[in-house]
Amino acid sequence: MTSSEDNLTGEPLQAGGLRMLEVRAPNTAAPADPAFFFILQLEGNSIHRQEERDAKLTPGDFTLCGSRRPYEVSQAVPGRFLRIDIPDDLMRRHLTSPDDVVAVRVSGTRGMPAVLSGFIRNFWAARLEARDPAVALRMSYTLLDLIAAAYSVTPQARQERSTLVAAHRTRIMGYIEAHLRDPHLSPTTVAQACKITARYLHHLFTAESETVTQYIQRRRLEECARVLIAAPVRARLVTEIAFDYGFNSLTHFGRVFRNQFGLTPSEYRRAAKDPVKSHADANA
Repeated sequence: MTSSEDNLTGEPLQAGGLRMLEVRAPNTAAPADPAFFFILQLEGNSIHRQEERDAKLTPGDFTLCGSRRPYEVSQAVPGRFLRIDIPDDLMRRHLTSPDDVVAVRVSGTRGMPAVLSGFIRNFWAARLEARDPAVALRMSYTLLDLIAAAYSVTPQARQERSTLVAAHRTRIMGYIEAHLRDPHLSPTTVAQACKITARYLHHLFTAESETVTQYIQRRRLEECARVLIAAPVRARLVTEIAFDYGFNSLTHFGRVFRNQFGLTPSEYRRAAKDPVKSHADANA
């Protein structure tokens, strides 16, 4: 690859951490620093190769490539495309796993990709106005949000989201298990510890039969039930066990325990000691 600026049309535009340039010939080098570069075809056709994929672009189409891996671009007929260099960390703040969509062609003819394609063209056309740092910063954040929205509809992103959701749930449940005895455990503290928003945390549980709060309560009750009948600690008071697992009201604990298991904590403990007598008492 060459890095000649002779391949550029007009001066590059710096906008809020992004670098935007118009390219009229192939073999323009990728950014030197760890970054992603977004490519929007303006005229003619081009092929962008990376990760054993070929993104064949026609006017309005776009793709995303990365500077950390080999990259090739070719054009059968001279054309023009816009390239936006995006720092690695900035890209990952807006698009969770950009590596999964590298060199994937996205058609800019309809839907959110068409909105993005049109916005970028207008952004570039208005680049003189965008030299105002405040304007450029606002436009750059809008641009990054639109890129994330446009890629959210691709099959690769949908598959990645499914994997990501599973990974998040595993991490969340692991944190909950490790902190069941913390009286301050709540959806808010879980979200903060897992570095996600409370809204996203609740969203991860929307497909389940219980909310985050219900899941935490159920797991606490199950652990209390286990401890109530564990031989080494059967002498412990019910109150102590309830408080150990974050319940600060014995009345509330007794009510939710009975709703979960059909017995009060004391009845549950007695049933474990003498299941035959407890069954007879229940049917008397």
